[in-house]
Amino acid sequence: MPKYFDTTPAKEKVILIGLITQKQTEEQAKEYLDELAFLVDTAEGITVNQFVQRLEAPDTRTFVGSGKLNEISAYVKVNKIDVAVFDDELTPSQIRNIEKELECKILDRTNLILYIFAKRARTAHAKTQVELAQLQYLLPRLTRMWTHLTKQKGGMGMRGPGEKEIETDRRIIRDKIAFLKEQLKVIDKQKKTQRSSRENMIRVALVGYTNVGKSTIMNLLSKSDVFAENKLFATLDTTVRKVIIETTPFLLSDTVGFIRKLPHNLIESFKSTLDEVRDADILLHIVDISHTNFEEQLYVVKETLLELKVIEKPTIVVFNKTDAYCYAKKDEYDLTPTTKENISLDELKKTWMAKINSPCVFISAKNKDNIDEFKQLLFFKVTKQLSQRYQPQ
Repeated sequence: MPKYFDTTPAKEKVILIGLITQKQTEEQAKEYLDELAFLVDTAEGITVNQFVQRLEAPDTRTFVGSGKLNEISAYVKVNKIDVAVFDDELTPSQIRNIEKELECKILDRTNLILYIFAKRARTAHAKTQVELAQLQYLLPRLTRMWTHLTKQKGGMGMRGPGEKEIETDRRIIRDKIAFLKEQLKVIDKQKKTQRSSRENMIRVALVGYTNVGKSTIMNLLSKSDVFAENKLFATLDTTVRKVIIETTPFLLSDTVGFIRKLPHNLIESFKSTLDEVRDADILLHIVDISHTNFEEQLYVVKETLLELKVIEKPTIVVFNKTDAYCYAKKDEYDLTPTTKENISLDELKKTWMAKINSPCVFISAKNKDNIDEFKQLLFFKVTKQLSQRYQPQ
């Protein structure tokens, strides 16, 4: 019998490191590390442990204190850890110092997100945007990368321009960045021409935190088959579909999801993708109501929309995943205050969260619950925009 060998690369063992600071509570630190673990899972790694330290501010030399770094170093050696991922962006000197102590691959949140984007990019447009962001991230870290390339292997964080050949001059990187920016300008013009050809139709853009169900809603409304899975950044390339509700057509676009601490270079590099949001007539802000910190995710998206200068656009807030929403029901004799942990969905609909985000609707795209109300609300918004656009002067 011939022997068959599994050639699938072994998943890398990963540890996560975060801080509790004056600006970040213990609860927030844990939430961010849980999200970081989801990013690692998306990158095909395995999170085996998390380390958290309380500091007033990150250590300028090693991010965490020397005692904590020694503890992490001992764990890395005993458990043969491949990658250490830090929840905040590291400086070049911090990466260099930490790498000397831990003797494993060091990534920060930004680098991990860039790696996932490189894996997810499918079109030439997306690949160009990702490569630009990677090179902009790489440029200030050039010295460290060049002196350590002999130690680098494949795997998490190593996909992209750095894997092709050893660059020997900063000027080469700057020239490549300039070239990619010119390429994106050409792409921007092409995209602008495409959008102008559709200007007679109302445009609706799906926005929201990553993994809240935007692509599922896109498939539901447009009866298409846009790729959707339970991974962060499953959608990277913008998809536009024609949708008809009650004989009224409009264009629906699915865009890249937002995330906490989204690298500025990514927002800048994905300008042409985000122009779909800027040029939209209506925004559908999708929120995962089942997530324990959906309020913060909602806030992160609104902050990003504010940065994009589109916060004033007509918006419908769609609280999705009601099928996964659960709460701990209070005993009838329990007189303690109601909190977000024990409030029912019906009660939630009557709270300030629903009122300040009006108009809003609660749905389950997966189970197709309350979809008719959602479609009616969207139809009303689209027809209102049409009447305003074509009303007599």
